[in-house]
Amino acid sequence: MTDCIFCAIVAGTAPAVLVHKWDDAVAILPLNPVTSGHTLVIPTVHVADWTVDPKVTGMVAARAAEIAPAGASNLITSAGWAATQTVRHLHFHIVPRRAGDRLPLPWTPQQAGGQP
Repeated sequence: MTDCIFCAIVAGTAPAVLVHKWDDAVAILPLNPVTSGHTLVIPTVHVADWTVDPKVTGMVAARAAEIAPAGASNLITSAGWAATQTVRHLHFHIVPRRAGDRLPLPWTPQQAGGQP
């Protein structure tokens, strides 16, 4: 796909800081990490989001698990703009967490103004 930044990264025509590479996926540092160690894992084939190809989604989740840090973390993916997906290429965010890091997730009652 010619207008997909993640496809360009996989093809080597766009810059990225590579964390790990497999035959079927790559792990890169995001442009704006939300915590230290925040990493993106993306498949080498273009798949729009996690709902399109369950086999590729499962493979990418497995790759993320291979490099996930020990301890607390979130594994996050989205499908569609309304769900905060900003790049229409399947990707998982590995977000290491630390007690007191004060990083709210989009669906927390505190951020939505509701009660826990």
